[in-house]
Amino acid sequence: MAGERGSRREQLRVQPGKRRPEPEPERELEPEPEKVTAGWPGANCEGPGCTWQTARLGRPKSLGSPGRLSPRARHQLCCGSPGGSQNLFRRGLSPSLLCNPAPNHNDGSDSGLSDSEESVFSGLEDSGTDSSEDTEEEDRSSCCKGEGSKEETSEEQAQSHTTCPTTEMAGVSCRDEYAEDSSDEEDIRNTVGNVPLEWYEDFPHVGYDLDGRRIYKPLRTRDELDQFLDKMDDPDFWRTVKDRMTGHDLRLTDEQVALVQRLQRGQFGDVSFNPYEPAVDFFSGDIMIHPVTNRPADKRSFIPSLVEREKVSRMVHAIKMGWIQPRRPRDPTPRFYDLWAQEDPNAVLGRHKMHVPAPKLALPGHAESYNPPPEYLPTEEERLAWAQQEPGERKLSFLPRKFPSLRAVPAYGRFIQERFERCLDLYLCPRQRKMRVNVDPEDLIPRLPRPRDLQPFPTCQALVYQGHSDLVRCLSVSPGGQWLVSGSDDGSLRLWEVATARCMGTVPVGAVVRSVAWNPNPSICLVAAAMDDAVLLLNPALGDRLLASSTDQLLSSFTPPEEPALQPARWVEALEEEHPRGLRLRICHDKPVTQVTWHGRGDYLAVVLATPGHTQVLIHQLSRRRSQSPFRRSHGQVQRVAFHPTRPFLFVASQRSVRVYHLLRQELTKKLMPNCKWVSSLAVHPAGDNIICGSYDSKLVWFDLDLSTKPYKVLRHHRKALRAVAFHPRYPLFASGSDDGSIIVCHGMVYNDLLQNPLLVPVKVLKGHALTRDLGVLDVAFHPTQPWVFSSGADGTVRLFT
Repeated sequence: MAGERGSRREQLRVQPGKRRPEPEPERELEPEPEKVTAGWPGANCEGPGCTWQTARLGRPKSLGSPGRLSPRARHQLCCGSPGGSQNLFRRGLSPSLLCNPAPNHNDGSDSGLSDSEESVFSGLEDSGTDSSEDTEEEDRSSCCKGEGSKEETSEEQAQSHTTCPTTEMAGVSCRDEYAEDSSDEEDIRNTVGNVPLEWYEDFPHVGYDLDGRRIYKPLRTRDELDQFLDKMDDPDFWRTVKDRMTGHDLRLTDEQVALVQRLQRGQFGDVSFNPYEPAVDFFSGDIMIHPVTNRPADKRSFIPSLVEREKVSRMVHAIKMGWIQPRRPRDPTPRFYDLWAQEDPNAVLGRHKMHVPAPKLALPGHAESYNPPPEYLPTEEERLAWAQQEPGERKLSFLPRKFPSLRAVPAYGRFIQERFERCLDLYLCPRQRKMRVNVDPEDLIPRLPRPRDLQPFPTCQALVYQGHSDLVRCLSVSPGGQWLVSGSDDGSLRLWEVATARCMGTVPVGAVVRSVAWNPNPSICLVAAAMDDAVLLLNPALGDRLLASSTDQLLSSFTPPEEPALQPARWVEALEEEHPRGLRLRICHDKPVTQVTWHGRGDYLAVVLATPGHTQVLIHQLSRRRSQSPFRRSHGQVQRVAFHPTRPFLFVASQRSVRVYHLLRQELTKKLMPNCKWVSSLAVHPAGDNIICGSYDSKLVWFDLDLSTKPYKVLRHHRKALRAVAFHPRYPLFASGSDDGSIIVCHGMVYNDLLQNPLLVPVKVLKGHALTRDLGVLDVAFHPTQPWVFSSGADGTVRLFT
């Protein structure tokens, strides 16, 4: 049915550009036997008294096609609903003046087609439904007869197409000639107005025409291959554009293409427009007879202005008060002056405060004379040496010569060149007067409190702990402050009593002791020492015997798991013959150990290995004898590590930076940039908010973690490399040891007020260690409770300053 409808429409389509057929005069026709087609709603209704079963008569040409009636009106008229004929009379159509029109394509038989399919078959001129409500009314009218009459309806439609031409022999009395006129349909105008077309993306239409009917989008099922074939086959493809208002392809005419090309070239759209026409000067300079405007002058032009009067009065008042000075007459004499004149305060150059006079040439000496003394005349060797020198290295730019008289002196060969260079020096050399500020050097020193107001701090050497035969690299103090342990390159650990400097015991380990750390937990008596590739855990058995026995019980209560896990280190029990020396455990690694440090609770300890890669830092747990590598990749060679005193942070110092890691979240929190060439040591403030770093380039850097990742202060008090830094657990003191053999104790006060910066004041320089092999102080440590500081040096001694 769709194909027949499409062919029928193509036959009846009027070609564009042709004239509309002239209307013939109306004439009465004799009634013919009625043939009701399926296009009318009456064909689907068998009710008694159906108004569509009346005789077909000619209708006035002023009425539109019956197919333009809304489905509601057709249904009411067909099914005899109340007021159906009245609705028709409102539209100007009498039921008795209805004829058989052209088949309407908006009836119920085509209600099964979608909007897009209907637009394919019927084009854009026949979009019958205006809303979904009209479509429902069509479905109701088409269902009057029932489901069994669908095939009969289609047959009647086919017959109606064949029998309808019998009525065309008499002209267009039965079928209106304007119903099939396509001249208006070709001129499709979208009347949606200036609205974004994106609003119609989800709808099958793009707008509405002049009659208010929908303009449906064309069905576009062509892919890129079809477009390419069209581009190859169609010679006018390059001038075909898409009309966004209707969705159709438009072919540009030659005039439109020429217009686009002119606009692309930046020319005017109109061909006949001449942009270079001579301008008409409306106001010419010639005196004309008639004025431009003959409008009479206003009245206000004869009345004095009040605003101008007020301005003039203000100016008069300002002149009387002396605020406005009359202009001085200009001096007509030309302003020429000597650029190199003598300095005269009254001269023009005297008014330029920054003017610097040109330097004067030195007066000629005896060497420039035409008859110099004999001592100024060079010898032959001096002549050869002067000739071999560079021009910039010569003391004199010429060789002194002797002439019998001034008349015999020839012209100077470099006279013009030297005058030209002199002019360039005067012209191009910048001369500026530097204004010196008279500042007292004492005012540049910051106002710091006096050291006597910052006591207590160590001031003098009290004890010397002697016994090591080689340099002492490390030391550590017990939590109670009664005992001291030191490690040396002589391959031994020595235990000292702090108060008496008495050696309580010596533990030979057979290798260089790189680092030593006493367990900070007061309930555990344990010392960790790093030597070669192992960490030794020793029970010094000093002081309380119950404490030493409880430490041994804690270590012996460990039960190894049935399936040992794979670990980066091996835990080895000490042998029986090593127990009298205090050795309890040995943690073996694959690489040399450079540092060992304890966590504040005494159960974890971190070690630093001298190896490249991500296994430089290992963390061991004493109670469960487990080892783990916390990092997956390396960020440079690790120098030092330290635990935060109270929070789960780990500070890792590499050569050029200090990274702060959160152990629970397993993420990098901060990266501190100390701006040093090589970080050597690290210490954390007891509160945990500040750290200090020592470097081999003689810098001590203080970081405020709450302030910035850049250094808060950089102290350069030492002359040589810093080896160790330390904070006091209780007092606001920190110390640094250097290769210059000195220990500098500083007062570092950290305030609870976040708006107040820390106060850093150096208070004392302690000396006592002798330099050995260009090494001085190697390690420093504070006493836990007293303002005392311990230091170990390359001279093989440990010293206490109190």
